[in-house]
Amino acid sequence: MAFVNSSPRFCGIRTFMRMPFQSTPEGADVAVVGVPFDSGTSYRPGTRFGPAALREASTILKPYCSVLDADINEMLKVVDCGDIDTIPGYMEESLDAIRDGLIPLFHSGATPVILGGDHSISLGSLRAAHAVHGPVALVHFDAHSDTISGYYGKPYNHGTPFYWALKEGLISPEHSTQIGIRGPLYSRDALSWPKSQGLRIVMGEELHRRGMEPIIAEVLKRVGDRPAFLSFDIDFLDATAAPGTGTPEVEGFTTYEALTMVRAICSQLNMTGMDLVEVLPDKDPSGITALAGASVAHAFMASLASRKMQHHTR
Repeated sequence: MAFVNSSPRFCGIRTFMRMPFQSTPEGADVAVVGVPFDSGTSYRPGTRFGPAALREASTILKPYCSVLDADINEMLKVVDCGDIDTIPGYMEESLDAIRDGLIPLFHSGATPVILGGDHSISLGSLRAAHAVHGPVALVHFDAHSDTISGYYGKPYNHGTPFYWALKEGLISPEHSTQIGIRGPLYSRDALSWPKSQGLRIVMGEELHRRGMEPIIAEVLKRVGDRPAFLSFDIDFLDATAAPGTGTPEVEGFTTYEALTMVRAICSQLNMTGMDLVEVLPDKDPSGITALAGASVAHAFMASLASRKMQHHTR
């Protein structure tokens, strides 16, 4: 706290929330790591600059979450472990680098908070999580299901990670939920295959119509006590709230709805990690998209702090 009070928030090297930089996750409860990669993008590129923008936006965030009555710094040791080096233009090699870079974080006992990058990085993240935890329950906020088998004759891009995660057994579909899927689709049966695998897909219209509470309850019931992984694509938010993204969609959700659901879900589950993807700062000079993304990561960490506090008081 002394550092926070003695140094302006715009000073210093840009780590997430001005947490200490540490090259390894040793002794940490949470390890923030950037994955500056956007070679999986199919429309607007530039999310390779997402981690830097998210760190920049996060300098305004403070550790206490009044909604959960949880102080991140009191309950957790958070470190920023820098970035994983990827290879622009080389999908499979970069996915291997992401997996290999994250496995030590998962093994360490720290909870990774992964800053993307386009959504293709989630396949590397889930391969790493699976290597340590086995199949995880996916909690996925997005406008797009990302369960297409391939694009342009190739298997991997930001529209395919959860197809391959299902195929490779990285996630447990009967315990997993996608939330907020909306917008025009390629065909009437575009979502038939993931649904046939047991994946629950909550369309955006359903979430708007039913409201947050029943969806939160359903997600919690589906996951149960299984290890879970949060993947949050910033285009879950409406294009008015998150213009800086590669494939924006209208008819979306507010930051209030996003943070409310993340806190309500993640504070009750055994979360093994999260990724925050698809922030494209060049399309948003105002910075509201990066601030929204950093705030989602903050809500996740506050949820971890709240859960740890709950266990200590039992």
